[in-house]
This record gives sequence, structure tokens and C-alpha cells, in this order.
Amino acid sequence: MTVPRVGEVNARARPISPARRWWRARPSDWMVRAASVLAVLGIWELFGPLLNPIILRPPSQIFRAFVDLIANGELGVAMVQSMRVFGAGLAIALAAGITLGIVSGRSRVVYNVLDPWISALYSVPSVALVPLIAVAFQYSGDAPRVATVVLFAIFPILINTQQGVRNVDPGLLEVARAFNTSERRLWGDVIVPAAMPFIFTGIRLAIGRALIGMIVAEFLVGLAGLGYLIIVYQNTFRIDKMFVPVIVVAAFGIALMGLVQFVESRVAPWTRREQ
Repeated sequence: MTVPRVGEVNARARPISPARRWWRARPSDWMVRAASVLAVLGIWELFGPLLNPIILRPPSQIFRAFVDLIANGELGVAMVQSMRVFGAGLAIALAAGITLGIVSGRSRVVYNVLDPWISALYSVPSVALVPLIAVAFQYSGDAPRVATVVLFAIFPILINTQQGVRNVDPGLLEVARAFNTSERRLWGDVIVPAAMPFIFTGIRLAIGRALIGMIVAEFLVGLAGLGYLIIVYQNTFRIDKMFVPVIVVAAFGIALMGLVQFVESRVAPWTRREQ
């Protein structure tokens, strides 16, 4: 006799409709979102020219600067440099954070060994450790920037995964043990599925922190990528061009958040709830 998976248990306990895909919001929801964005852009465009151009430029000028940076190739080169560092750092943070979170969540000894270090490092502002990382890697290549992204991103993943594993419903574990399930089946059918909401929450938090780490590393470790464009155009008072990489980073973060929500709805549909 096999043990039902966590998602199957939840579905039997309380029938719910199939999880909607992340983009399937009600038309009224999309209208409110679009109206909010258009209203802010309209007010910005209307009153932007009245402000000091050194502080703020209207959206129309930022759009023209975006076209210029695309045409001369600066934005494309900077995006490749930044996304290479971001992708490598986030991948390492995901692998290490989920692995350590699962192991420490199930092993009391490992939890007690890691907890003081996790608490200490998470309490220290990550920016304060960036110069140490730069010196350790001798300011050479992408390695210090990747390590900075890992430092910023790993703790939300690790801590949320750890808490997800430690907060598995004891009743589910008792049911699994009553069926004499193996440890491997226990992990695959109960522990990991039950921890999925925590894991995906950690990943969403890590995306924002990883983007911050990427920009901070490009400010402090080596002038490259989108952070380099921000510094250059801020120093030359080209605020319209300075806003372009900022908006690109924000748009990239929104897109990644949506992708994570989509993957969550496909991999773990039981974590989704109708609003």
C-alpha cells in the first residue's frame, strides 16, 4: 500500500478548483493594474518637465535614452555582463540553500551546527562583507561579483527551506510511518511537497536580493554591467540614461517573479489557493 502525496491529501481534504496560471487574473484586476501604471506615468510625464532635470526626467526622455542605448550597443553588452553574474550566483544560491535547508531541517545536529553561523551572517548587513569578498578574490573576473550575489541570495532560500522542512504537519508524518513508508518515499511524498510553499517563497525573496547584490557588486567590486551604466550616467548627470538600467533591472525582476509563480503552479499546484 502506498502513501498518498501531500498534494493528494490536501485535494481530498478540501476540493479546490485547478490552480489558475499566474497570468489569468480577472479583467478588472488587469484594468486596475494598467490604470495604476498609466496614471503614474501620466503624472510623471506631465510634471516631470517642471522639476529640476538633474533630479528627474520625464518618461518620454527616458524612452528616447533607452532607444539610444540599444542602438549604440551599450545596454546589450551591460545586460549580458550582469545577467551572466546574476544567473551564476542565483543558481549556486539555489543549489546550496535548498540542500542545506533540507539537511538542517531534518537533522537536529546539523541545524545546531549551522544556526549560529546563519544567524550571525544574516544579521550582518551583506554590503559590509562585499569588500572582504573582493579582497578574497583579488578583484579578479566575475568570481567576486558572483560570490556577492550568492551572499545576498542564499539566506532567504536556506531559512525558508529549513522552516518548511521543520514545520511539516506531524500528522502527515505519522500517516506515512503507519504505512511503513521508506525514508526515500517519505522525502519524496511528504517532506519536500509540504515544504514547497516555503521553498518558493524563499526563491521569490532571493530574486530581489540577488538583483540588489548584482548591482552592489558592480558598484563596489568592479565597474561592469548595468551597475556600471548607472554610475557612469549618474556622474555625468544624464539622469534619463541612468534610469534605463534601473528600469531594466526592475522589469527583469518582475519577469522572474512571474516565471517562479508559473513554475510553482505547475510543479506544486496544491500550494496555490483561489483568492
